[in-house]
Amino acid sequence: MTTTEIEIIEHLWIRMSDGVRLSAKVWLPVGARSKPVPSILEFIPYRKRDSYALRDHANHAWFAARGYACIRPDMRGHGDSEGVMLDEYSLREQEDALEVIEWLADQDWCTGKVGMMGLSWGGIASLQAATKQPPALKAVIAVGSSVDRYYDDAGYLVGGYPGQGLGWGGVMCGYCIRPPDPDVVGIKWREMWLERLEKTPLFIEKWLSHQLRDETWIQGSVCENFDQIKTPILGVSGWNDCWPNTMIRLIENIKSPITAISGPWGHVYPNLGGPGPKIGFLKLALDWWDTWLKEDENDSMRDNKFLAYIQTSHEPDQQARDRPGFWIKENKWPSDNSILKRYYLTKSCLVDCPNELVENIEICSPLTLGVSTGEYMPISGILELPADQSEDDSYSITFDTDKILKPISLLGTSKVYLKVSSNCTHGIVAARLCDVSPDGKSTLISYGILNLKLREGREKLSKITPDEFMDVCIRLNDTGWQLSPGRQLRLSLSSQLWPMAWPQPEEARLNICLSSCYLEIPTLQPSEMFSTNQLFTNPEASLPLPHQVLEESSGTRKISKDQETGELVYDVVSNGGEIKFTDINLIYSSNNSQHYMVKEGDPLSVKMIYIADFSFARGDWRVQTKSKLMVTCDEDFFFLKANISGIENNQIIYSRDWDVKVPRLVY
Repeated sequence: MTTTEIEIIEHLWIRMSDGVRLSAKVWLPVGARSKPVPSILEFIPYRKRDSYALRDHANHAWFAARGYACIRPDMRGHGDSEGVMLDEYSLREQEDALEVIEWLADQDWCTGKVGMMGLSWGGIASLQAATKQPPALKAVIAVGSSVDRYYDDAGYLVGGYPGQGLGWGGVMCGYCIRPPDPDVVGIKWREMWLERLEKTPLFIEKWLSHQLRDETWIQGSVCENFDQIKTPILGVSGWNDCWPNTMIRLIENIKSPITAISGPWGHVYPNLGGPGPKIGFLKLALDWWDTWLKEDENDSMRDNKFLAYIQTSHEPDQQARDRPGFWIKENKWPSDNSILKRYYLTKSCLVDCPNELVENIEICSPLTLGVSTGEYMPISGILELPADQSEDDSYSITFDTDKILKPISLLGTSKVYLKVSSNCTHGIVAARLCDVSPDGKSTLISYGILNLKLREGREKLSKITPDEFMDVCIRLNDTGWQLSPGRQLRLSLSSQLWPMAWPQPEEARLNICLSSCYLEIPTLQPSEMFSTNQLFTNPEASLPLPHQVLEESSGTRKISKDQETGELVYDVVSNGGEIKFTDINLIYSSNNSQHYMVKEGDPLSVKMIYIADFSFARGDWRVQTKSKLMVTCDEDFFFLKANISGIENNQIIYSRDWDVKVPRLVY
């Protein structure tokens, strides 16, 4: 593989149509000004100069050395860019992306062909741009992305407002109030910083005020415009990510060329994070760029396909480096090799034949049930993966198959169909699918949550009449899994899943009529199985950006329960460490923590606290930002208390507080 020397442009300005300038970093192959090359854009708010500098360089310097001009602008209001961010995925943000694409195509070092890529926000931005069909955008790579902002983005994850997702509303404030670098923007850095501190909104107030899937969430949701995507898409996601459903949604709905890959990973690039096996993502991406931006004759990248990692039975492990399994390849979806398998619910059992007996079973779960489910967005590796489900299973209503005699493979969407009533005017049902070992250990396969008020759709409230039965369907997250002989498939049902779902104002007693209930799973008969090395190269990255680690990153995750009061406290602390970027003489550090509290028997005792602190230093320039969000509730309202502050040389130069309440309409 031929490589070339590169030059790095640490900063240049790109002026938007409204006059705001975005600061961008460029990795350019030497000679591109005389012999133009295609360009690759990654458009995110996560600070190119410090916070994401190491990851950016690992990817973009690698691509640049192989013949691509790579560019990383800071979104407006972030890093060294001007302006203020007032919401995520705004129309202005999307217009900025289109203007940057047009600007790139006009540069003398660009052939006029642009690819766009990103993880998470960057992947969503790439798909959003594809729906607008800018002429220069010829290919997209979207990793760990969402296509429905309401259902599985930062808002109402898989059907229940996640306590962990509330924290994103807090950390967004922390991200938006960080200062620009005086070495880039000059003496106006403090003016820009104060503007951010003064104008950054409390994002969670807006998000929590829109508890139905209204225009707030429809705007920017790629699923609303699948038919507008004409650009070739390489999609990558992980079964352990918060957005494992995107690949199948893309395959089923877009008409442009697509390669979709679902692996075992969390919310990470698959060459950099876990759980593994990691893959040679950059080589895969390079082949994609070469095919669509340089028009190489690579038929393997032009044919639609779905590559899926089928995780095989294993014991629960919250910090697994690798998940056992194998890869399968399907050339179309739904696959000819897939068959829906139905299990009927009888008392404690999953069986092949319908239950003729009229049996009802009651569910009223402890408020603390759910702490073993894991982090909704695994990204740091701090015990984020699901723990042994057996304790939560013991407080749930469970249904088991007999021991499996031969392997059962799943790929796709499992669904649970129930006839259920509530003794009050609200309620949630959580369904977990588990793989149970002979010694009783229970490994989470997938889960789903349904708020009974949204049983007829997420756009409207449906009244719950106490003690009146309702027919409902719970959609579980997509997954790929194979149960080994000797193990059992378990369905666990509960009326709580904390902190994944914020508890309802009153503990509901649910009644389930078993004669009308069943589980449907997408079984697969793999025609061929592949190892990771058969499909992908080894992970790769460029030589690291010059830096010095002054303090290693660290973290803890602790769950404690007061046996006298019944209060459970769930603490997650992440110390991002301290790094010195030697080329620019900048020291950067970060710390954040999440704290979740609930007292057994008191759903109004629920509390969430999220804290995010960032520090920047160069010589006698020392700046800190601090943000804190606390969410509590009563029967009728959510209460949001928040604070942001900017600190220069140990003096608070700006501080702002919020104390607001939001009606509980759905959650």
